[in-house]
Amino acid sequence: MLFDFTGKTAVVTGGANGIGLATSRLLAASHADVWVIDVDDAHPLERAAGFGAHGTVADVTNRESLEAAFDQAGEDLDIVVACAGVVNEASVVETKVSDWERIIAVNLTGVFHTVQIAAQRMIKRGKGCIVITASTNSFDGEAQLMAYNASKAGLIGIMHTAANELGPHQVRINAVCPGLIRTRLTEDKFADLSAMREYFRDIPLGRSGAPAEVATAIAFLASDAASFITGTSLYVDGGQMATKYGTWTEERADFFGDRWWLK
Repeated sequence: MLFDFTGKTAVVTGGANGIGLATSRLLAASHADVWVIDVDDAHPLERAAGFGAHGTVADVTNRESLEAAFDQAGEDLDIVVACAGVVNEASVVETKVSDWERIIAVNLTGVFHTVQIAAQRMIKRGKGCIVITASTNSFDGEAQLMAYNASKAGLIGIMHTAANELGPHQVRINAVCPGLIRTRLTEDKFADLSAMREYFRDIPLGRSGAPAEVATAIAFLASDAASFITGTSLYVDGGQMATKYGTWTEERADFFGDRWWLK
């Protein structure tokens, strides 16, 4: 899908990897002036230079660091995409307090900082668009992901509240809610084809998603094509949240490669 963001400035936190990187690339290819914000280990300057964008180092959990990164992008922000996120698996009783605090700090408080900084600038201009990367886990209780699920559920509250308050200033905010997307955070899952066979059984499209597919949804929400959309959660999950008992059975389909196919 083609978009035209000519003359617009975009900031993407967590923009040097995964969904953030795919989004940064798509926005840049659509002629936006893109600023990639990420931690030093993600090499945002080098990644951004590879597709004609700007890169700067910042930690979304550090307000001063994040403010300084936004200052580099300038006051005239049109699009801000919050993609920075981390995950760690552990049961409810085995989740470490340190892991809980880190995940909440990055995934939830980091988005609060990002949204607040963006809103302060956009209100002054009387326009702008913010897109949060939430998750299908914002709405379900997938096992072994207590901290992650809590952080992503909280993002919906941020989005709804900000939509209510920012709407009168003509600032829109929405969330994309990806299902299982193949990124560096999920790559280890795909080594177990037996597990993937069962997981994809409950996804109508029978497969995982790609970062570029989420990036397209983000770009749509950031575009003028979505000018009357705010406060909305957009699933990008292959239909996973639409099912209850699963779609795929051996009687009507085969699993090979890394997905289900009808016979």
